[in-house]
Amino acid sequence: MPDDALAAALSEFADVVGPANVLVSEEAKQEFRDPFQPARWDGLSAAAVIQPDSVEQIQQLVRIASRHNVPLWTQSQGRNNGYGGAAPRLSGSVTVNLRRMNKILEINEELGYALVEPGVSFQQLYDEVQARGLRLMVSVPDLGWGSLVGNSLDHGTTYLPNGKDFMAPCGMEVVLADGDLLRTGMGAQPGNASWNLYRRSYGPSLDQLFMQSNFGIVTKMGVWLTPTVEKIMHVTVDVFAESDLVQLVDTLRRLRLDGTIDGVPCIFNTVVTASTLGPRSQWYDGDPGTPIPDAAIDEIAKRLDMGRWMLRFALYGDEPVVDHNFAKARAAFARIPGARVRGSKSSPEDGPNLPNPSDQVLAGVPNLAWAQMGGWYGGEHGGHMGFSPVVPLTGEKVYELHRFLRERVEAVGLDYAADIIVINARSAVSVAGLSFDYDDEEATRAAYEIARQLVRDAGEIGYSEYRAHLNFMDLSAEQFSFNNHAYLRFVERIKDAVDPAGILSPGKQGIWPRSLRKPR
Repeated sequence: MPDDALAAALSEFADVVGPANVLVSEEAKQEFRDPFQPARWDGLSAAAVIQPDSVEQIQQLVRIASRHNVPLWTQSQGRNNGYGGAAPRLSGSVTVNLRRMNKILEINEELGYALVEPGVSFQQLYDEVQARGLRLMVSVPDLGWGSLVGNSLDHGTTYLPNGKDFMAPCGMEVVLADGDLLRTGMGAQPGNASWNLYRRSYGPSLDQLFMQSNFGIVTKMGVWLTPTVEKIMHVTVDVFAESDLVQLVDTLRRLRLDGTIDGVPCIFNTVVTASTLGPRSQWYDGDPGTPIPDAAIDEIAKRLDMGRWMLRFALYGDEPVVDHNFAKARAAFARIPGARVRGSKSSPEDGPNLPNPSDQVLAGVPNLAWAQMGGWYGGEHGGHMGFSPVVPLTGEKVYELHRFLRERVEAVGLDYAADIIVINARSAVSVAGLSFDYDDEEATRAAYEIARQLVRDAGEIGYSEYRAHLNFMDLSAEQFSFNNHAYLRFVERIKDAVDPAGILSPGKQGIWPRSLRKPR
């Protein structure tokens, strides 16, 4: 991009959003890079950051960008740190940060939904629901600082029943590359009161088209909320042998399929649990370049009072229903030799005072307790990323993939942190967490390389990620190669039709405009 074109565009951007909302200094842009990238690395950096505060401003910005052929990289809060944070996929792009668009436009207690702008965080919506005294619960992720819209568009996870398979989003408003304004679903009819209540459309349903894509900029989104329940039962199931994962998963699948357990359960191994509570040195004083041996992992599990695997989930509803479902689940998991099942019951109003931050999340209370998990190796300079393939929810398949991932991660001297997120009753996301000290360039480079290799190796046996780090988006897209990449060829045709200048988030999820595509 020529310097004069960028300078002209930035001048016009400033006329739209005000000079104070166009960030060009290196100091101001520091927050909008990959937070886990070593300081000397300059890849994936933005030329500038602009912060609009209205739909009308965004419409003007995309028209300016199109005239000057300036690529825009859009994000909401920009806090998806383990996947590249606020950095753009294409260096030299102008980042459009939407934090100033942070209005909660509507909360409807009767129908259980909200309408929000992309700068609204989970914490902000939760606080507003509490301030109004509404009998509603928000399905939240592990860290409450992120955007509801941004998390949903990137297929991020939350844990209440509305979190399963991304059931919360409903109805979007989108600015297109030419500045036109679109509303999806029932919102396509002016004044239709069902816009945020009915997910489908008359004709093709478009909401999913704007998830993990670069076809438009989402400026409003409906989100479904959960009516406050009478009781929540917080349940943990510990199993004490690595191979017990098979029976744990099979039992869980049956209870998910028959409706006993709702929401999004998670299965953690010992290392990932320990990483949320302190650095590696707190748990093990061995060589940091060698994986923690099994005997030491068993000792850590004892100190944590957990098994080699710990399943966490919650049961929601009226007290007799919760008690019945807990009794049924406890009996089922007790059939696993040596398994331990524990449950503690609370009311939703107890949520903020629960001692375990994971229990708070399962009660719909956002917090930041897990923010330190990246400090396993580097402490305050700790970074993390994850390789996150989708796997069928059978014990055999989940355990097979677990062994495959653990072998490869430990082969390069890293500890294997596993978080198996049961996103629906039939599949799970098996996250292999990779931690590193980002002040150590060699260690960071090694973590990037094993992440890259996992994408390739898992692709060879038929597994691919549900989302990817900025650095691996192209490689992850390559794994979806059925019929000579028919899927990618199709979405590229959509890209060419709706954004012919290729200005919107080039390279996101491996979708590049025609001018930047590499030959296959």
